[in-house]
Amino acid sequence: MPKKTAVWTANRNSPVVPSNAVLLLTNDGRLIVQVGGQEITVVNLSGQVIASASMLDTGNFVLYNSDHSIIWQSFDNPTNTLLPGQHISAGQELFSSASVADDSYGIFRLKMQDDGNLVQYPVNTPDTAPYAYYSTRTSRVGNTVTLNLDDDGLLYLHNSTKRLRNLTRGGYPRERTIIYMMKIDADGIFRVYSHSLNQQNSSVIWSSTNDGCNPIGLCGLNGFCTNIDDQAKCLCLPGFDFVMPGNWSAGCERNFTAETCRLKESTSKYYAMRTVENTGWEDNRECRKQRLPLRYGRRELDNSNLVLVKVGTNFIPNKGVPNQTIEETKGKKLRIDILIASITLAVFALLVLGISGFLIHRIHVWTYRKIQDSRSVQLCEDVAPRAFSYAELEQATSGFKEALGRGGFGTVFKGILAEGQKVIAVKRLDKELVEGETEFQTEIKIIGRTHHRNLVRLLGYCLEGSRRLLVYEYMTNGSLADILFTPEKQPMWEERCGFARDIARGLLYLHDECDTQIIHCDIKPQNILMDDQYCAKISDFGMAKLLKKDQNKNLHRDKRDQRLCCTRMAPKSASHCESRRLQFWCCPIGLDLQAEVC
Repeated sequence: MPKKTAVWTANRNSPVVPSNAVLLLTNDGRLIVQVGGQEITVVNLSGQVIASASMLDTGNFVLYNSDHSIIWQSFDNPTNTLLPGQHISAGQELFSSASVADDSYGIFRLKMQDDGNLVQYPVNTPDTAPYAYYSTRTSRVGNTVTLNLDDDGLLYLHNSTKRLRNLTRGGYPRERTIIYMMKIDADGIFRVYSHSLNQQNSSVIWSSTNDGCNPIGLCGLNGFCTNIDDQAKCLCLPGFDFVMPGNWSAGCERNFTAETCRLKESTSKYYAMRTVENTGWEDNRECRKQRLPLRYGRRELDNSNLVLVKVGTNFIPNKGVPNQTIEETKGKKLRIDILIASITLAVFALLVLGISGFLIHRIHVWTYRKIQDSRSVQLCEDVAPRAFSYAELEQATSGFKEALGRGGFGTVFKGILAEGQKVIAVKRLDKELVEGETEFQTEIKIIGRTHHRNLVRLLGYCLEGSRRLLVYEYMTNGSLADILFTPEKQPMWEERCGFARDIARGLLYLHDECDTQIIHCDIKPQNILMDDQYCAKISDFGMAKLLKKDQNKNLHRDKRDQRLCCTRMAPKSASHCESRRLQFWCCPIGLDLQAEVC
């Protein structure tokens, strides 16, 4: 952030005034900027007379009438920044700047919606979920919610009666030489800064996301975003160049002229197809032909999409060649192609003969390994996640350095995949546990065949000798236990209900909707993990049991706590998935006790 940072701007899209411009309060009560005899209106109050103006120590620019009553203030008309004591109310928006040096309107907005939800969108898009890339998920709480910033760096949502959610921890030093401010930056991420007046510098103390490619539309039309060394970078499709080099948001345009979209024999030689891997676009749920321009492109290594793009070639047609010459050229080209294909096949045959002896020698070793690892091979065939080597996971976790927690069968470590800088959670099963092998195979079989937004996703596994490891998606906000049992993170009742609904949806899928019905048998706050949007996901399938399709009630004796656990779906509402009641019983062996949870 520059040493001199604008926190409010008048006439954002107007040209910058020269240094000799004068801010003037006229005799008839108007506030203008005077530049060489030209007048530019700063604030239009529709007939009200401005008697005086004042810049307060809070950063609020205030206009008064003759009674010294406030008739306008900059705190009520924010641009892209909030200062301590300032707030935005329902219906108000903050707009990003075009760049760090250009305070005109940018391409992102932060809106306090009338339903109480704080949401970020690209500009010129409707206020609907498909276009939102950040949300506090506080909808349906009324139109009195405001976004507030305190002088200790606390950013929070508040309605007319209570505080709804803290976005930052707050509690930072209250000093006259430090100013805290919240700003939606040109890259679409809103951050809270601590600005030192003595050192004339700023530092980020909180940001809405650490993913630079999260704001959709960052790279403009026909461009796509990718994270390189934790930094967002925009690239163009093959056959495209940046419209304005240095201004990513302007997007990309073709560097060749397409005469027609129809494929003809006479024109096919002028074009070629290029592939772009691991890249998704707006509405990419179907394999179909899309028209230009493409928008909201992003590359992710765990995205299996393959984009095919038609690009121009360097072949220039000779329009003066007669038809007979063209046919002769085609015949010569065909003979050359046949000759090249014949030579290629001959070389390939020689290579096959050359390595056949080596293959025969190695076949016995492969057969022995196949018999030895038959159980592991069969297991790998049953699951879709990727197989990792132990060395890969050891490198990703820096030698299993940062432990996130410990479960009944092993320890979970934080790691980063080298090829994509993707944060993962690696669970290493303890070698000394007898049940470790069963635990490992159970988790792979169950999680590998399930897919639901409220279940933790299994990314891969490791089978090397006695080493057994599982690779999960990393949950940014830890476990539900961290939220429920930490005083400063206590969620509101609406949030608790949201967590309960997420867990219920996951259990409904396990119990009734997946091909092989499953009971978890170890549901507790420590096994409920929270993603970056505070969506609850069920984890740790170490005790999960597979059920037959015709079973609607199952009992399992847990070896560790010697209790009977049973789950079933209430038959009265069996036809309404969303309204089904999930009933739990958990009682000591030999006692006839029931507790129903709706």
